[in-house]
Amino acid sequence: MPQIQLLDGKKISFAKSISGFELSKKISKSLEKSALIMEVDGKLKDLSHEITKDSNVRIITSKDKEGLEVIRHDAAHIMAMAVQELFPGTQVTIGPVIENGFYYDFARKEPFTSDDLTNIEKKMSEIIDRDVKTRREVWNRDKAINHFKKIGEKYKAEIIESIPKNEELSVYHHGDTWHDLCRGPHLSSSSKIGKAFKLTKVSGAYWRGDSNNEMLQRIYGTCWSSKKELDDYLHRLEEAEKRDHRKLGKEMDLFHFREESPGSVFWHEKGWLLFQRLIEYMRMKQRLAGYKEINTPELLDKSLWEKSGHWEKFGEHMFTSETPDEKTFAVKPMNCPGCVQVFNQGLKSYRDLPLKLSEFGKVHRYEPSGALHGLLRVRAFTQDDAHIFCTEDQITEESLSVTKLILEIYKDLGFKNVILKYSDRPEKRVGDDSVWDKSEAALLTAIKKSKLEYTINKGEGAFYGPKIEFVLRDAIGRDWQCGTLQVDLNLPGRLGASYVAKDGNKKVPVMLHRALFGSLERFIGILIENYAGKLPFWLSPSQVMVCSIAEDNNQYAKKLFEDLFKEGIKCSVDLRNEKISYKIREHSIAKIPYIVVCGKKEINDNTVTIRKLGSEKQETIKREILINNMIQENKLPLN
Repeated sequence: MPQIQLLDGKKISFAKSISGFELSKKISKSLEKSALIMEVDGKLKDLSHEITKDSNVRIITSKDKEGLEVIRHDAAHIMAMAVQELFPGTQVTIGPVIENGFYYDFARKEPFTSDDLTNIEKKMSEIIDRDVKTRREVWNRDKAINHFKKIGEKYKAEIIESIPKNEELSVYHHGDTWHDLCRGPHLSSSSKIGKAFKLTKVSGAYWRGDSNNEMLQRIYGTCWSSKKELDDYLHRLEEAEKRDHRKLGKEMDLFHFREESPGSVFWHEKGWLLFQRLIEYMRMKQRLAGYKEINTPELLDKSLWEKSGHWEKFGEHMFTSETPDEKTFAVKPMNCPGCVQVFNQGLKSYRDLPLKLSEFGKVHRYEPSGALHGLLRVRAFTQDDAHIFCTEDQITEESLSVTKLILEIYKDLGFKNVILKYSDRPEKRVGDDSVWDKSEAALLTAIKKSKLEYTINKGEGAFYGPKIEFVLRDAIGRDWQCGTLQVDLNLPGRLGASYVAKDGNKKVPVMLHRALFGSLERFIGILIENYAGKLPFWLSPSQVMVCSIAEDNNQYAKKLFEDLFKEGIKCSVDLRNEKISYKIREHSIAKIPYIVVCGKKEINDNTVTIRKLGSEKQETIKREILINNMIQENKLPLN
């Protein structure tokens, strides 16, 4: 006789076992209609599952995160079912739920086309309209392997062979003709999915993510609880495509990539100006906050990486080189060990702490070629690193200082919506619990004082200390993890860092790792997409284009260009014999904030006509006023 406790605390007793279907009906008619799956004592179950003992139960609907995930999971299955009905002989492999949707990997010789995706969508709608019922079975290992081999699903048989022998194998049937190996849970029938789905793209994917294995075809899809949510998401996708930094980077003449150096940026003049401007801004902010800038070698002997522990934990991601004298060097994947070596020069006292050392350090990490993505995922990048050496008692104050600084910087750059993620001690860790207590309390205090939304990732801290991740929300609602603040209770000791404490004894300092942009390359990519290329004036690599209307106006235009240039304005002059409308259109595409037009009337009146990017309006002002306005607008936002 099970007693069931619901989410609101209400308890209901039953004379015999009860399924999720029966329970939701018992609770209310509306819940019976909206119920998708249930949670029983913390585990997700199909509604057909029988509850036989006292349990805590939560009925899950499409309003719940888990509800949307199961809708997407079922959509993935129905997509695979549709593919195999349309293209017999196609093998299915894996089909998980991902952020905003799902995918399935297929083994098929012929490539899927855009027309195929349209036809698959139609077939999915047809299957949903059929309202095929879902049924779960538990199979033994041998039966499952033999069955999938028999029907030509070799990948599925391989998956089963890799599953631990003590693990239950469940097979889900959708209707009478299609089934797949799956842990579940699943909806009771296909109609529960609804029609708020869309197949978005096809890409290649290696079996099990290994480039030595066969290449499969991955079909991506998105699925939502309502048509409005789907339309909103597709609109965001469309907007994201318009904002793609790779496309805008080409239009704005900022950078490019080449196969000769995958994952490394070839910066053009304008892109490099943007890069340097960001460094200039960060450098000023850091100097005002008491940081001392250093620079450390990119190539370091293997022995240092062994001492630091990176060789063991990170070796496979490092680029190495053998010298003629048989020494092994590694291109640094991070700046931390080099910074500790700077700290170690000369005797340090508690009076020297906190010591803040910053570095714009170029690092290299091997990323699989398939993971590379424009500026957002590269192999060579520059970190705005800083390492703060402090005492245990200074952790709180320094954490607050870093948090304040990073929020100021994000605000200056147009990001007002910032979310914090806090990760505390993992099971396996170094350091005394007393220091962990201080470190965690310090970071939590910093988070709470920021008054920002935050989440706690229990046990997800690094083995050497807790951390905060700073997540930016951009103009179209996407989240980007950028800055980090980490407490390190490991590396200073491993590399022999020490200071003389008040009692005269040597003590190992606490080391705070801090990166605010994270990677300059990635941050520039985020900036371009957030602003859709229309960067703030002070940051723009090409701020003003001076255009003459006719040849007679060239001297006036050139003089204006020279005056602006002398004031530090990044400007150019266009004296080509082209129509002014053509010039304006071309420079607008290049996302230049101001186009300044010089014609006969402007010469006579000592004025200029300006057109601001994104506006159809024109304004005529005195040239001296223009220059003064530009000087003011070009100042770094340091207040």
